[in-house]
Amino acid sequence: MAKAKSQQSLDRWTKQKLIAPSEKPSGETGQVYAPSATISKLKSTAAGKKKLAAANAKKREATKAGKQFASHGLHKGKKR
Repeated sequence: MAKAKSQQSLDRWTKQKLIAPSEKPSGETGQVYAPSATISKLKSTAAGKKKLAAANAKKREATKAGKQFASHGLHKGKKR
């Protein structure tokens, strides 16, 4: 039996290596988690570094306010 589209998406998501930009636990640094490929791509350009810094600032602000999730713009198509 074939998997539903949502199950296929979940399989792809669980195979991704999610990391924080510093590669330290997010709880210690307050940084966003994203796929390692996305982090590497962002770290490779000045504009990407700026976007990553803005996302981390939004994440830290949301965490300080007691929120579990932050709308930082790195995850395409996901709105909270």
